[in-house]
Amino acid sequence: MIIDAQNWADNLRSQPVAPIGLIVMPGAEKLGDMVNYYLKQWTIEPENHDELLLTFPGADKDTFEIKVSCPRFGSGEAKGMIEETIRGYDLYIITDVTNYSIEYEMYGKSVPMSPDDHYMNLRRIIAATCDKGFRINVIMPYLYEGRQHKRATRESLDCAMMLQDLTAMGVKNIITFDAHDPRVLNAVPNMSVENVQPTYQMIKAILNNIPDLQIDKNHMMVISPDEGAANRNIYYSSMLGLNMGMFYKRRDYSRIVNGRNPIVAHEYLGEPVEGMDIIIADDILATGDSMLDLARQLKGMKCGRIIMIATFGLFTMGIEAFREAYQAGLFDYLVITNLTYLPEEYLAEPWLIQANLAKYTAYFIATLNHDRSVSKLLNPTARIEKILERYRNGELEIQKSFAKGSQLKFE
Repeated sequence: MIIDAQNWADNLRSQPVAPIGLIVMPGAEKLGDMVNYYLKQWTIEPENHDELLLTFPGADKDTFEIKVSCPRFGSGEAKGMIEETIRGYDLYIITDVTNYSIEYEMYGKSVPMSPDDHYMNLRRIIAATCDKGFRINVIMPYLYEGRQHKRATRESLDCAMMLQDLTAMGVKNIITFDAHDPRVLNAVPNMSVENVQPTYQMIKAILNNIPDLQIDKNHMMVISPDEGAANRNIYYSSMLGLNMGMFYKRRDYSRIVNGRNPIVAHEYLGEPVEGMDIIIADDILATGDSMLDLARQLKGMKCGRIIMIATFGLFTMGIEAFREAYQAGLFDYLVITNLTYLPEEYLAEPWLIQANLAKYTAYFIATLNHDRSVSKLLNPTARIEKILERYRNGELEIQKSFAKGSQLKFE
């Protein structure tokens, strides 16, 4: 990650506010261990990393992680337990509310944890701190109930209630990534909430893993999958210097299916895509049906390669539809982050590329722990321009024979 050295020197000469305590909730171990790895590397190998990140109280310990558990009774009831001292620590709690692979026993049956279960475990651990920590910070990459962010009729506002709930419990900072609708953060105007965009890491993953890209208006376009994703795709097109088109979703407002009006068709607005490599960026890939439908239409319009981007690859209906679509030539690559759970076997797919956000998350922790501004971390413009220049100068080496997600390194 490229950071302005002088500004980092100015920011990190101050002392941290308190020792770092990293609490990794059940289901977030993979990301949490990687974040802890980076924090430790900066303290034990300063010659290879940012030497200014040495001022961590407690850095002499083997790990910054603090052991916690959330045991359950046979009835399904639970409690949160912190298994070592946290008094005076600057606590960073990492949770992945989408990890459905974690199960618990209830009345003799194995029950997969839902987002509600993960959120309740987070509340339990916050309650277990008994206000003994110096400060509580929550890192929630996928914002809990982020898609239930506005009221259309007589219905709940779950995301807003969650944010207000965490405020009432004493949480000082929340770090989330690519919120479905950032306006929901207005529900807590007095809380520090950072909505982080992983644009730089996504572009870096594309440039490091996809060969022979010609990033100019004559060979590549950015296509927004719908009007809600327009701002995200405008940013990609602006940073890459490309033209942008857009699909809009024509819905059937006479009926509701699974809580929403079903999509009748995707209509395209924009310049011809024939022969163009296409980037399509969205925040959440749930079933993936909409994204694959767009790919099918674009291939029918004789476009070139299709690179799909989704911050959160949830694959709620499994991965088989993507395997079949890839084999049929409907798309070429899918780039997602490692912020949420993905089954290990998915990571071996030849079309899947995973962008590593662990180091970026560790930088946020280090900066907040020094009580300094995160504005430069939130604005990746200079870093994107730098890596594009290196790519165009042939200074980047293609790292893999496309996606070897299961072999993702601490890099």
